[in-house]
Amino acid sequence: MFINTETITECLSFFVFVVFSLGLCCFMLFLSWFLGGRSSSRYKNTPFESGIVSTENAYLYFSVKFYLIAMFFVVFDVETLYLYAWSISIKESGWIGFSEALMFAISLLLGLFYLVRIKALNWVSSK
Repeated sequence: MFINTETITECLSFFVFVVFSLGLCCFMLFLSWFLGGRSSSRYKNTPFESGIVSTENAYLYFSVKFYLIAMFFVVFDVETLYLYAWSISIKESGWIGFSEALMFAISLLLGLFYLVRIKALNWVSSK
């Protein structure tokens, strides 16, 4: 089997790019470590919140509902971006794209109905 010189050139240029990129990253990390400040004081590692010195424990306990609602929001928000991208290219996608977007929207609605049915969106528990 003969190896094409064009293939070797492409592989070599990719290898040089990766090595140069990693070298540049290492160089920047070393330079920031070398030139960075190394001061230490009594208050260096204490948390500072808007000019107010902390007096109590900073750990707060939140209900898992906050995280669930946030995850649902992110999921549905990202999926609306897909529908927006589809709406921009509606002429190019034609009826096939329309049917695919319709199936996608129906699956989103089914997911939303499922979340309502299992009461995942209810803020107050039923206990």
